[in-house]
Amino acid sequence: MSPQKKHWMVTLQEMTQLTLMLSSANIITFLIIWRRNCMLSKSSTLYLMAISVADSLVLIFIVVLELSVKYHQQEPFWSYEPWCSLRDIFNYGAYNASTWLVVVFTVERFVAIHTWKMKTKICTPRCAAWTITAIFVFSHLFAIPHFWSNTSVYVNNKTRCIYNPEAPSQFIHTLVWFQTLQAYIFPFLIILTLNGLTLHLTSRRKSVVLLVTVSMSFMLLSVTRAITQIILRTTPMYTCDRNDYNLQINIAADTGTMLSLSNAAANMYLYVCTQSKFRQEFLACVRQVRSKHFEELTVTPLWIQAVSVSSLSSRNPRLTP
Repeated sequence: MSPQKKHWMVTLQEMTQLTLMLSSANIITFLIIWRRNCMLSKSSTLYLMAISVADSLVLIFIVVLELSVKYHQQEPFWSYEPWCSLRDIFNYGAYNASTWLVVVFTVERFVAIHTWKMKTKICTPRCAAWTITAIFVFSHLFAIPHFWSNTSVYVNNKTRCIYNPEAPSQFIHTLVWFQTLQAYIFPFLIILTLNGLTLHLTSRRKSVVLLVTVSMSFMLLSVTRAITQIILRTTPMYTCDRNDYNLQINIAADTGTMLSLSNAAANMYLYVCTQSKFRQEFLACVRQVRSKHFEELTVTPLWIQAVSVSSLSSRNPRLTP
């Protein structure tokens, strides 16, 4: 598609993808939580580090390898088999892991705040490590059925990866509702319920700001995609051309996707806004990096020092060893 014929939605998505890649600081978040003292429990530290990793995978698989490549190549590598069929396994696997890590973080914090007897068994680094591992494994296992939802076709002198029009409608509906239930409805219900109980029962409101901010931002940024994916996959629109932006549903669906993906790049900024200790450690890291960079720029290179000493020695024999 030439620049003159680009739909404004395509331009907006390209700008959004670039912004997400440039603004994402998940690696910095991971390192700060891991190496600095942010006054978090050990189990919470593991969950937040895992969320950073899962969000990075979402950005890599969906933003970089799928969406960005889509707008820079006529026939991306995932237009061909087996990548066309495998693509959604990695996409949904990463997205599901990111979603359920937020859910278990919400559960873990609720237990830590309200259930002291269970806290010693559940809110431990060992339990957190096993839970995180299980979430990554099962998130990708549950995404395997998507292997049969896409197919590679050659139309209009171009190879494309599209929703499989020959897939049985019962299989597609089952797949869509299963994904919707496990990635949106169940997580939304759990998060809303536990956050509501936490805010109702907890007098120390400041201690739950991070929990509520992370979980509720995930919900608000994901709800549009949840609704549009249900409409696209369970109606006759399933076979429509997803690149045709004359269809309003495509504009709504891609807007929902952009909002949902922005959550994967936003968590560090949520931590900075809500956690004073994290903000202090972040600023300390920035100052440390700047000071080291300044020292590297101001230190005289060894070869210049050697030349200077040699020059002085030639003029003053007493300086010669």
